[in-house]
Amino acid sequence: MSKSKKLEFRPNDYVVYPAHGVGQIVSIEEQEVAGYSLELFVISFEKDKMTLRVPTNKVTESGLRSLSSPDVISQAMKTLKGKAKVKRAMWSRRAQEYEQKINSGDLISIAEVVRDLHRTDDQREQSYSERQLYEAALERLTREVAAVSGAGEISAAKQVDEVLTSRAAAAAA
Repeated sequence: MSKSKKLEFRPNDYVVYPAHGVGQIVSIEEQEVAGYSLELFVISFEKDKMTLRVPTNKVTESGLRSLSSPDVISQAMKTLKGKAKVKRAMWSRRAQEYEQKINSGDLISIAEVVRDLHRTDDQREQSYSERQLYEAALERLTREVAAVSGAGEISAAKQVDEVLTSRAAAAAA
């Protein structure tokens, strides 16, 4: 592999890996695999106590991306304010679609899942699988908002919750 290919990511950069959310590049290392020398991004997902190694030449296929821009964050917040769109399909089909959206790594799609599965106290109880998907999407969204704002997860969670609460209040009015 030629060294001339410019790496978009550097150690300490926060990145988003579609299937796991926000992680931090700890280092770039070389490893020999089947006689070939491979250059790898070592990405730590501290909250999940997990380390992932992604070959630098497979970044595009893996879907690894930089954190969203503040514009995308505000678009995601706008999405949260929208009216929930719940299809009339069977739950298993909808659950599959929600999971695909969460694992797409696309922040707007993740925000749609949070919006569509959010329940206020006076709404019907969520099923276990609904709650699991909602919490997974909410966590992905919150972690990225926190990483972009640099303000920490607690304040990001508060920000997301305020948007959802204001939406619920507006719907009730």
